[in-house]
This record gives sequence, structure tokens and C-alpha cells, in this order.
Amino acid sequence: MSDEQGLGREALVQARRVVIKIGSALLTNDGRGLDEAAIGGWVDQVAALHRRGIDVVLVSSGAVAAGMVRLGWQVRPSAVHELQAAAAVGQNGLTQCYEQHFSRHGLVTAQVLLTHDDLSNRKRYLNALSALRTLVDLRVVPVINENDTVVTDEIRFGDNDTLGALVANLLEADALIILTDQEGLFDADPRHDPNARLISEGDADDPALAAVAGGGGALGRGGMSTKVRAATLAARSGAVTAIASGRQANVITRLVDGETLGTLLRPKQAPMAARKRWLAGQLQVRGRLTLDAGAVNVLRGQASLLPVGVTAVSGSFVRGDMVVCVDERGEPVAKGLVNYGADDARQLLGQPSHQIEAILGYVEAPELIHRDNLVVL
Repeated sequence: MSDEQGLGREALVQARRVVIKIGSALLTNDGRGLDEAAIGGWVDQVAALHRRGIDVVLVSSGAVAAGMVRLGWQVRPSAVHELQAAAAVGQNGLTQCYEQHFSRHGLVTAQVLLTHDDLSNRKRYLNALSALRTLVDLRVVPVINENDTVVTDEIRFGDNDTLGALVANLLEADALIILTDQEGLFDADPRHDPNARLISEGDADDPALAAVAGGGGALGRGGMSTKVRAATLAARSGAVTAIASGRQANVITRLVDGETLGTLLRPKQAPMAARKRWLAGQLQVRGRLTLDAGAVNVLRGQASLLPVGVTAVSGSFVRGDMVVCVDERGEPVAKGLVNYGADDARQLLGQPSHQIEAILGYVEAPELIHRDNLVVL
């Protein structure tokens, strides 16, 4: 093992705050109902980490899958209203199961249901951060799930792997552990290729990993591709990601002890400032700004975006919305919170900042996006 690989596993050993995501297939024993014995085992391991002084936040799938079993459904529905109903039915049982098992260790749990709006709206993001930090400081174990009962296609995270990564960003976690029904990421599909080899370690932003990741199963929305993407998101705040089989005995404690299990994906970049981390994690954008070559170079030099470098505006957005900046070929360059709405931004195309007041009749800021509200992709 190289020094770099050793440091990767060492990051798990040194982790003081860990986000653990458990998938639907594991929680429901491949759709047979909540696997209470397995859940009890994972809770025992989380409690062991707590006794070491490690903060643990759970991101738990399983509400929809558990609800399907209770309702007697064999196939995951595609209609949003049916998914919402299944989540509502299943969430009670899932929460009760966690509460009972954690109470054996004298630990209190808190149910936290999030939608994408909670992390994309700056005010609600900060509220969620404050609440979760308070719970962790109180030594409570937050159990987080997407609020499937009220979520719509337009505001969903898409899978709990992504949610786990964004929670890791939110809480500045040291590590994200994704428990799945597979041993980890393989260089080929092990279900079809007997020569497939487990990838023990790699870089989270290695594009080759996405090429070997597969699709999701019948119960969940995630697959290895969403787990690789989650690792990329988690890496933006400096977190390592471990992908491992939740069916292995004591998998959580063994990973945190540094044992070589599953796949470890390492961050290559230093952690971003908190505001940059929030910006990088946003999935919903409201518009697009096309930049000339000079503006692209300026942004990559960590400067603000001025209207003089913008050649086109698309979308409908207002001040404070997230927009994506693209080059003349349409390739994303940066994302940020815009200082002017779409109509005003169109009037400012290619204009120097000193002309803003003459054109609009007011000046909100000399730049379209301030560098503090912008992250280069």
C-alpha cells in the first residue's frame, strides 16, 4: 500500500464526525420488511463510536421500501403520490425501530426530514445547520431521510447517497460511510463478470470510476453511480468516502479502525470555506450566464464576475438565486448567487460596472456575482 493509500484509511481512523448512509435493500432485507436484527447491529456499532467520542449522523433510506411491504406492494411505484403514500406509511415504523434500538444504549434519536429546498435556500440551509449542530452537541443521534411524503420531482435530491454527501458537507464531517448490499465498487459488474475486481482505493473525482459504476436496484433510486457521485460531492468539503457491504460483521467499527474493507474514495482538494461548500453542493440552478474567454479566465483566478464579461443570459431568476456560468461552448465554469434578476442582467450584458446606475436607475452591486458567493467548478 502506498503512503497516499495509507493516509486515506488513516483519515477514517482519525475521523471525529462521521455521516453513515444505509440503503433500502439493507434496511428491508431486499424488500421483506424492516430487518430489525440488522438495524440493531448497525445501531450497536454506532453506539460504540459514540462511546469513543465520535459524532455520528445517520442518513437512512427505507421509508418507501418499508411502506411498500406494509401496503403489500411488490413493485416500487413510479407515481409521486404513491411514493409519498408509501413513505408516510413506512416512516413511522422506521423511526420507531431506530428509537427502540438506540434506547438500549441510552442514546436519544431525532428524526430529521429534509427536502432539497432545505439545503438550497440559504436561510433554511443555515437553520438546518444550526439544528443539526445543536443535536450533535447534545449527543443526540440525528436520523435523516428525504421527506418523501411532501417532496416533488422538481425538488428531490434523487437518492439518499446524494443527501448523505450534502449532509457531510453541511456538518463538515470527516468521513461519509455508505453501506450497501455490495462489497464496494468493482472494475466491472461482478454479477456478470467473474473476473471483476474490487477497487480498494481511489480518488473521488477520478472520471474513470463513473464509467465502471452501475445502476440502481429495484427498491432504491441509487446505484454505484450515485455513490461515486456522492463521494465527489463529499470530497468538496474534504471528507473521505467509504463504500462497503452493510452485511459484513461490524463493518462500521472495522472501517473506523482502519481495516481495508470496501472501496475508499479520497478527496484531492483541501476543504472549502463553509459558504463555498454550500454553493458547491447546490443541485438546482435558476439560470445561465454565458461568459467570454476573458471572464472565464478571471473567474478561474478567483475574482468576481462583472457584467462586461457576460455575453448571454438565459432562464428566469431573481436576486439571490443560484445560476451557472458557462463558457462559449456551453461548458460549466462556475456557480454562484447572482446580484441582479434576469431582466436586469440582460440589460447589463457587456457593460462596464460604472454604467449600471445609468442603465438600471440603481446599483445593487458593481458585480453580477461576488467572488464570495461563487465557486469555480
